[in-house]
Amino acid sequence: MVTFHDPEWVRSNIERILTFYHPECIDTTHGGYIAQFDEESGDIYDTQSKHLVATCRFIANYSLGDQVVGLDWCRSAAEHGVDFLLDRFRDDERGGFHWILDGTEVVDSTRVCYGHAFALLALARAKDAGVGSRDIPLNETADLIMDRFWEEEHGLCKSEYDADWQRADSYRGQNANMHMCETMIAAYEATGAERYLDRAMTIAKALTVTLTQETDGLIWEHYTSDWDHDFAYNRDDPRDTFRPWGYQPGHQIEWAKLLAVLARHREPEWLARRAEELFRAAVDEGWDQDRGGFYYSLDLDMGPVVTEEYSWEVAEAIGAAAVLSEQTNDDYYTEWYDTFWSYAVAELVHPENGNWYTKATETNEPVPTKDGIAVEPGYHPIGACLESLRSLG
Repeated sequence: MVTFHDPEWVRSNIERILTFYHPECIDTTHGGYIAQFDEESGDIYDTQSKHLVATCRFIANYSLGDQVVGLDWCRSAAEHGVDFLLDRFRDDERGGFHWILDGTEVVDSTRVCYGHAFALLALARAKDAGVGSRDIPLNETADLIMDRFWEEEHGLCKSEYDADWQRADSYRGQNANMHMCETMIAAYEATGAERYLDRAMTIAKALTVTLTQETDGLIWEHYTSDWDHDFAYNRDDPRDTFRPWGYQPGHQIEWAKLLAVLARHREPEWLARRAEELFRAAVDEGWDQDRGGFYYSLDLDMGPVVTEEYSWEVAEAIGAAAVLSEQTNDDYYTEWYDTFWSYAVAELVHPENGNWYTKATETNEPVPTKDGIAVEPGYHPIGACLESLRSLG
């Protein structure tokens, strides 16, 4: 009988996800990784496209595979990615990181905060695991991010610039800042430098306390350049990959996880309170009580907008439930932890390969990714396993 609290079972899930991609994902022609895998068959459908986010997530995954599971082949795989990130994605002339490559050719140099957050996270995970035969430019990358993206008056980051850092987009988004908070926590855990934790706390309070006063405690996705809520942005594109319209239950519960993780290091009352509030809001409003899984998005009245159920939401919920179970000793979170894992194993995890499907239909039919540039090589499920091990293992 499977017990989701068994550390060896949790570690085995990390290994199964990694071995779904490895070693075929190691690009021996161009360097870096190949991320475009058919999630059903495991076949590669595109060997050329390389996304900054996918590259960084591979590095983070392999670093954790080495550090947490002790898989000896993960260290060289992580080093392989760090080299490509710094030699090909990093722009030594203008600073920052390119967004998309085709092989080694740059096809999109937009300076995206979301991507830079993951670049810093990859370096933090690599440094924490002791990966790499070269110096990890963690502090330098953080300095660049704060110099270019940080808006001191708001305590948050801008979203993107053009390739020459001359024009900043007027759009502001919570998603990039959420991952920047995640990254700053990882950088703190890798270095012990309080400045990273300070920055994570500032971002967290701005997005989960200050800005939610206008939205009944829920986190909205889109904002103007003055950080006013923009309820019209992408109203006609609720399935946009990085900027979907609507409240996302998955982001409410992802923030619950991050706030609970922050509470390991700092103790202001609002961290634990907001973590529990956001967790309960996500499951009360976003969990499909009949079929399981989270609705992808909700409208302003909490009605479902996109009803497909994405695996990253369930993975983040597992992590949130694990941390809150540890911190509160409340069976409510332990029971949800088991519920989330049960649903994931039954509906989202490939029974033979061990990889997680990106999404399922409303009736829990897997929708394998078979085209497009991939950005999710098992990052969220491995993160769920990490928090399971930290909190319950």
